[in-house]
Amino acid sequence: MRSIAFALLFSTPVLALAAPPPTQTRPQTDRLHGIEIVDEYRWLEGDNADPDRMGQPTEEVTEWSKAQNAHTREMLDNLPGREALESRIRELLEVGSVGLPTMERDRYFYTRREGDQEQPIVYMREGHDGEPRVLLDPMVIDSSGLTTVSWFAPSPDAELLAFGTYRAGDENSTLHLMEIDTGEWLADEIPGKVNLSGWMPDSRSFVYSRLEDLDDAYSGESRFHVVGRHWTQDPVLIRQRDVAEIYEDQNYSQEKIAQLATTWGPGAQLSEDGRWLAVFYFTGTASNDLWVVDFERFLRTGEFVKQEILVGGKSRLTTDIHGDTAFLRIDDQAPNGEIMAVDLHNPGREHWTRVVPENPNAVINGMQIARGRLIVSYLENASTRLRQFTLDGRPLGDVELPGIGSAGLSTSSDRTEAFLSFSSFNEPRSIYRVDLASNERTLWARPDVPVKPDEVVVKQEWFTSKDGTRGSMFIVHKKGLELDGDNPTVLYGYGGFNVSLTPRFVSSYYPWLENGGVYVTANLRGGGEYGDEWRRAGLLEQKQNTFDDFIAAADWLIDNGYTSSDRLAVVGGSNGGLLTGAMVTQRPDLFAAAIIAVPLLDMLRYQDFLMARYWVPEYGTAENPEHVDFLKAYSPYHNIEPGVEYPAVFLTAGENDTRVHPMHARKMAARLQAATASDPNEDPVLLWVDYTGGHGAGKPLDVRVREITDSRIFLMRQTGMLGDR
Repeated sequence: MRSIAFALLFSTPVLALAAPPPTQTRPQTDRLHGIEIVDEYRWLEGDNADPDRMGQPTEEVTEWSKAQNAHTREMLDNLPGREALESRIRELLEVGSVGLPTMERDRYFYTRREGDQEQPIVYMREGHDGEPRVLLDPMVIDSSGLTTVSWFAPSPDAELLAFGTYRAGDENSTLHLMEIDTGEWLADEIPGKVNLSGWMPDSRSFVYSRLEDLDDAYSGESRFHVVGRHWTQDPVLIRQRDVAEIYEDQNYSQEKIAQLATTWGPGAQLSEDGRWLAVFYFTGTASNDLWVVDFERFLRTGEFVKQEILVGGKSRLTTDIHGDTAFLRIDDQAPNGEIMAVDLHNPGREHWTRVVPENPNAVINGMQIARGRLIVSYLENASTRLRQFTLDGRPLGDVELPGIGSAGLSTSSDRTEAFLSFSSFNEPRSIYRVDLASNERTLWARPDVPVKPDEVVVKQEWFTSKDGTRGSMFIVHKKGLELDGDNPTVLYGYGGFNVSLTPRFVSSYYPWLENGGVYVTANLRGGGEYGDEWRRAGLLEQKQNTFDDFIAAADWLIDNGYTSSDRLAVVGGSNGGLLTGAMVTQRPDLFAAAIIAVPLLDMLRYQDFLMARYWVPEYGTAENPEHVDFLKAYSPYHNIEPGVEYPAVFLTAGENDTRVHPMHARKMAARLQAATASDPNEDPVLLWVDYTGGHGAGKPLDVRVREITDSRIFLMRQTGMLGDR
């Protein structure tokens, strides 16, 4: 193991930069429900001539973005010590990683990436300790390293492998089939952002979901495929464009139907025995309706008859069907979640049986079935706890974990053998083979990480937000670090979409910790760490609670001697980019720097681009007069004020992003560069648009090394870890 003595490496003064590339202003004025909105940088959205394909890239926007990229490279590539840091980051990222195995028969399927491999490879073992055999190597599929195997699912007889691939981060997976014994790919190929919904027990047919039209994010459908049949002949089971028919029994208004047509839409989950098909329709970012279909009847007669399980609620429903019983995780009457058993021959709610009651101190996060056992995953103070129950709810004790951290489990209904993944801030992600009956645990795979995890301290602290609500955060730093109120500190957060931030190992932050930095992860309202009420307290008109929580966490760190505003940076991506964007505009005095990655920032127009109408239940929409005021109040793009000394900002976007449009980062960069009163050499506003990536998934190793080095060197410079700026 080696670390870097940054004090010696960064003694060379930084050369003065040229000013950022100039950006034309072309004011466009809109009136939203009586409010006048002027947008000087609308042209940076791209071509909006087609309302169904908003923001198509134009040559002019591409030229501007590449000029911004060149400006960013001029600064980040010339910071002294970058080469040493990049070498260290590469060393850390080249550490192997192993995914949780999937078990079918006596075959074990998993992913592994080693050394300088650009993408994880899919392997199979005969027996849990058998010799690994390569099934899918993305570099063989595409030598550029830009193709990713996004998912895989072996058939029940372990003879076929269904898998998805996408390229350059667009996440639009195409389904393929492989004969496992021969490695031969079959002719079956299904395009359209495909995911598998379950194999039939005959191992020659399956249910899948896809988009009818890749240019229309609101065109979801589920189909049934028989191996060897062309996918266009596959019968459609349910599709989003039939939303009015799906809800014909509910007598919904046209306005309600229109809103449902632009949510995540339909999905399906096939029972292991092929008898039942659970059908979902997502009504919000963390709520869905649920029906069940007698799938054997459909195959026999063609009749696709939905029986209602729960429709019209606001609950996050997940289910696992075993025999004729659906085990249902629900939170409409229990904010921390409870598990009900539903007899699928008599599914009315009055007949449900409570199997696992709500725990007032822990949130039910998920469940799995393993040979007569129900394993329930809880979040307790934002860390994982796994508990076992019989299928009628009798407690069988905990699945013992190696410590306090984040855990996941891979199970099969025909065995008590399972695989456990575990990680924490000071524990690299490791895979254990577990016997759920005896609680015996043996290490199956663990990467050899070139750091000393036992030399860092991890603790959980609590802060009080503006309205008196208590929130938690995990603080990580080197043992023996003097807390003198001036330590470079990164504060990371998300706070949305029911996402829970739990302890996890991030090897690339170890150079930061080794050189006296502090790393903090905050749990904010809008996330899922503390149940449904915690989540709802960060939605819609209450979104400001999320930002207030983050500010309170920052204030706590300063007040308790960890850092100062000159040494504190905030980091977030996607919804977390909205968070850090709001920090820049709401409290520019509180932070030295911000990473705003693949962000949402123009909250008055976000809903018009890509798949963003999915998120209207989370944020609201400026099309609704009741939402405009609170959206405008926090929309980062609309709250930039000329003449304010803003902190240093590094914005990133993916040109192939199918979730968040790069226009957000482009427009924010332009407006911040024009508005800030800060010295652009001391506190620059930088933009990087990645033309080989999307929202973040599937990036090859070389791109990840560059991307992480960029963000770390930027943070080190702006928080003083490199010495005087």
